[in-house]
Amino acid sequence: MKNLPTLLVFSCFVLFSCSLSAQIEWLSWEEAVEKNKQAPKKILVDVYTDWCGWCKKMDKSVFADPVIAAYVQKNFYAVKFDAEQRKTLKYDGHIFSFNPEAGRRGSHELAFALLDGRMSYPSIVYLDEQRDRITISPGFKPADKFINELNFIEGGHYRTKTYQEFLASLGKK
Repeated sequence: MKNLPTLLVFSCFVLFSCSLSAQIEWLSWEEAVEKNKQAPKKILVDVYTDWCGWCKKMDKSVFADPVIAAYVQKNFYAVKFDAEQRKTLKYDGHIFSFNPEAGRRGSHELAFALLDGRMSYPSIVYLDEQRDRITISPGFKPADKFINELNFIEGGHYRTKTYQEFLASLGKK
């Protein structure tokens, strides 16, 4: 019984350590671009807004999932990009800023470019190692479905088959 406090402290430490290791290191756009130049990796861009309920659900139930977090952290540079942010960005010889005339609330020009003007949240934009867009994946996906999408992109399967063909090859629908 006298070891109980030590056991409780140790258990809390282990739980705290595990929760820290299962977190995604979210980068700014500029940080991801710079890291990608130093060590090329695919980029996952989570395009969201502060008012989007499904975006918040994605954060709490999908990106917080330890399996998803570890996979994203290992294989992608992860960017959280607020589609309504006011910060001006310079990228690839262009200046991107907030456009108050775009949509009901306005939107950032880089978000508009990444999403081809289809402003739907949440949307995940996948970029290859050269920062060329692979695909846009709109909408909420639960963790058990999202991991398949991550595998499809990270494994380069998008080069040879559709996502549906990839899922069929896994025996999933």
